[in-house]
Amino acid sequence: MGLDLTRRVGLAIGALIAMTLPAVADSCEKRQFEGKGYAVCTVEAADQDKLRLWLDGPDGRILGDFRGVRGTLAQGQVLAFAMNAGMYHTDFSPVGLFRADGVEKGALVTGGGDGNFGMRPNGVFCVGAKAPFQVIESRRFAEAQPDCRLATQSGPMLLIQGDLHPRFLPDSDSRYIRNGVGVSRDFNTAWFVISDSAVTFHEFARFFRDELSAHNALYFDGSISRLYAPDINRADWGRTMGPIVGLVTGAADAKAGS
Repeated sequence: MGLDLTRRVGLAIGALIAMTLPAVADSCEKRQFEGKGYAVCTVEAADQDKLRLWLDGPDGRILGDFRGVRGTLAQGQVLAFAMNAGMYHTDFSPVGLFRADGVEKGALVTGGGDGNFGMRPNGVFCVGAKAPFQVIESRRFAEAQPDCRLATQSGPMLLIQGDLHPRFLPDSDSRYIRNGVGVSRDFNTAWFVISDSAVTFHEFARFFRDELSAHNALYFDGSISRLYAPDINRADWGRTMGPIVGLVTGAADAKAGS
């Protein structure tokens, strides 16, 4: 109950903060599916160069939250949306591969293991390697070695070529607020999604399959999941995070680096 209250207070404060932020072109929306709410932020191929991954700042310290990310932006740039983008260790270093504009901060993990990350097949969200957006199964990624501009590994995969992960149970009682990313069949659209309330893996994956018609999708995390989306008056605070993904717009977005 205490954690739930803290989250609710953080959401309320974040919403007030978001209402005072600069307006940006709508990239996020609220949707309903099977009686539950979701926030969806969409990026099309034309804007792939505006997508960014962050971990630490120029001083080498973990940025940790959306305020830290905004502090790295050049004058004229606006953070259109952002969310946590993969699992991390206690020191906030990424679990698995993390690559941002030629710099790697974590190595690819292909073995199975405990926890959600090790629930194979897991995968890598890849931007800018022969296609705008891809979610690639980790062992296939190791074989192909795609030259991604951005890459973040997590697990499990939610959808594998349109099918739900085989270990997801329709009657599971494991429910968390969850977030992840899905990619269209033509690789030209990426959807960044967070549930408004606690959902099972099966429910979350069905949203990507049945509501968005995603082809492949990757789980980022649960319970710690956070979203910054001023155009829907949302800014979730109260949690230090590792990898963060987001869309940067504005006059200087073509010069974005990580």
